[in-house]
Formats: sequence, structure tokens, C-alpha cells
Amino acid sequence: MAKGTRQDAWEFFGAELKRRREAAGLTQDELGRRVFVSGGYIGQFEQAIRKPQLDVAQRIDEVLQTDGFFERTYRKLIDTSPYAEYFAAAAELETLATKICDFAPAVVPGLLQTAAYTRAVTLATNPFATDEYIEEKVSSRLERQHILKDPGRPVYWAILHENVLRIPVGGAAAMAEQLERMAAAMRQRTVLVQVLPYSAGAYAVMNGTLRLMEFEDAPPTVYTEAVYSGNLLDDPAMVKRAQAAYDLFRAAALSPEASLALIESAAEDYRRCASTT
Repeated sequence: MAKGTRQDAWEFFGAELKRRREAAGLTQDELGRRVFVSGGYIGQFEQAIRKPQLDVAQRIDEVLQTDGFFERTYRKLIDTSPYAEYFAAAAELETLATKICDFAPAVVPGLLQTAAYTRAVTLATNPFATDEYIEEKVSSRLERQHILKDPGRPVYWAILHENVLRIPVGGAAAMAEQLERMAAAMRQRTVLVQVLPYSAGAYAVMNGTLRLMEFEDAPPTVYTEAVYSGNLLDDPAMVKRAQAAYDLFRAAALSPEASLALIESAAEDYRRCASTT
């Protein structure tokens, strides 16, 4: 399903939600209270600014007595996404964000990956996958990166644990290309990257990735990911805790200048290794 078509489908979802809510004689605030979200969120769902979670779609069906319509529509939209089910909603929000802050403990974030790096990660996760499947994953990941090339691109800040630089994903040549691409983006000031060095020792949130997203007309959101699972959270208390954790990452990380030097040094080492093999 093309990107424009997907957005049209979400707009249909929102229009139907508004129509059926009004037919039930409920305001946005009244429906929001019954499905445990704010009235503002209902408004954002209706305008296709924000996509609901599955459990919210299910509760909307219960309250509006729509016989599973919103759950079925949600599942169809998520199933046609090129992304893993647990990441699909976060990927949709990514295109609307004004600021994205990633913390990656072991793998280069998707928005910064080269094709060779993505291919190696995908193959490691799916050793029996077909070439077609792998190339589809590579294509969808590179497509996501277009948001960093647009004039209205979000502010993008990534903090990478030094593990990310040292694990030779795809081999020396692939890693050299990956780190050189990242360093070039840093020098062009399209992204800001810091490295959390081994010498920092223990660090906040050692058991998974962390992403913070901010929006122009919606509350901030946190996305966390573990093995084959992800959580998209917008509870203000959880967002505040995640922001505090990210502040701790920033405090422990190398400066942007020192991080760039370390990334370029690692790239040079990989390039030298690749040239001798």
C-alpha cells in the first residue's frame, strides 16, 4: 500500500470515528473518558494526526457498538505496513514528529542505516529469508530515511553506545561505509550523534532501546523496544521518566565533537581492515 493510500485510509478511519461518535451523541471528551484517553486524543484520531493503539480501537468498538469495525480497520492498516507489527504505529508517528531522540545500545538506528548494514541485520535475524524478503526490508528502511532529507525534517538526536561502533555488522567494508555515512551526516549538521563510551560504565535503561518523539500539535510520545516487542507510551508520567533517562545519557556521553572523532577513527580502522582482506 503506497504511503499516500495509507494516509487516506487513516483519514477514512478518522472520518468514520467522527461520524459514528456524533451519531451516538457523544462529544470527543465523553468518548475519550469512556475509552480512557483524552478528548484531545479523540480529536487527533479523527484528524488522522495520531493513530490509536489496538486496545483503544477495541474500546471504541465497545462504546460505539460498531461490531469490531475499528479493530478490523486498524488490523488491516497495520498488517499492510512494511514494518513489524509492534513498530508500525511508531513508524507512522515518526513521519509527523518535529523532534526524534534515539538511544541505541547495540545497533545503528534505522534512520541512519546504510543498505548494506540493514541487509546484514535482516539476514542475521532471518537466516532462511528469501532475497525478495530481505530487499523489501531494506527498501522500507531506506524509505523511512526520507524524513531526514526534507526541508521540514525533524530535529534528530541519537545517542549510541560504543557497542554500536565495535560490532562489525556486515563485515569491515560495510561498517566503514556505515560509520562514514554517519560521520558525513554529522558534519553536514543534519543529525546530532553522541557516543556513550565503554568507560561510562553502567547507564540508564540498560535493557533496551529508547525513542522520544515530539510533535507540533500533540503530546510527546515514548517508544521502547525489546525482543520482538515494542511499547508506544504517551502517559505523561512515563514520558517524563524517559526524558529524565535521556538526560542521563546525554550527561554520560562524549561531546558531539569527541563522538565524531571516535566514529571517524573507528571507520578508518574498518576501512584499513577491509583493504587488507
